Amino acid sequence: MNATVIALDGRPRCRWCAAAPEFLHYHDVEWGFPVVDDVRLFEKICLEGFQSGLSWRTILAKRDNFRKAFDQFDFHAIARYTEQDIDRLVGDAGIVRHRGKIEAVVNNARRAVELVEREGSLAAFVWRYEPDPARLAAPQTVSTSPEAVALSKDLKKLGWKFVGPTTVYAFMQAMGLINDHVGDCVIRAEAMAARRKLQRPGTVRAHAG
Repeated sequence: MNATVIALDGRPRCRWCAAAPEFLHYHDVEWGFPVVDDVRLFEKICLEGFQSGLSWRTILAKRDNFRKAFDQFDFHAIARYTEQDIDRLVGDAGIVRHRGKIEAVVNNARRAVELVEREGSLAAFVWRYEPDPARLAAPQTVSTSPEAVALSKDLKKLGWKFVGPTTVYAFMQAMGLINDHVGDCVIRAEAMAARRKLQRPGTVRAHAG
């Protein structure tokens, strides 16, 4: 099967972006472009956790609701949430009302605050796991990687939840730690250019074991 689809503008895109109308904009302006903003990184890893067992279309459709419900994913604010806040969120029909996943966001916010106090930023920690592009599998052919396994393992050691290797790999794809747009996709070159311009927050790369 061809890895690309021709969009309405006549240019090829990754085939998955044709699966739902809202995917094209997400694919063209977000997915695979590097992110070093701590709040956006935290939001994405939380949303990937919520996606577990569901579709990304479901989560993307509710993303604005998630942002309103979780204080725009300001993890310093979420870290102060109480049981009353968790009960409020479980009752919010605009999001995914899974108590375990909601509790994981609150837990992970507290772990993120701790990590930032120690590392300086969430981005500085996460970007240490950026893989060597020369060692990457062909785009969209794998669902995890040694670096994703390493980041997942280290986050779990720090007490994070809902951060399995597959979830972490999807996070890395979306946040531009890898450029997983297929070779013929017109957005691949744009994501690559953004990666070239990126001022990486850390200089020491963690080793994937």
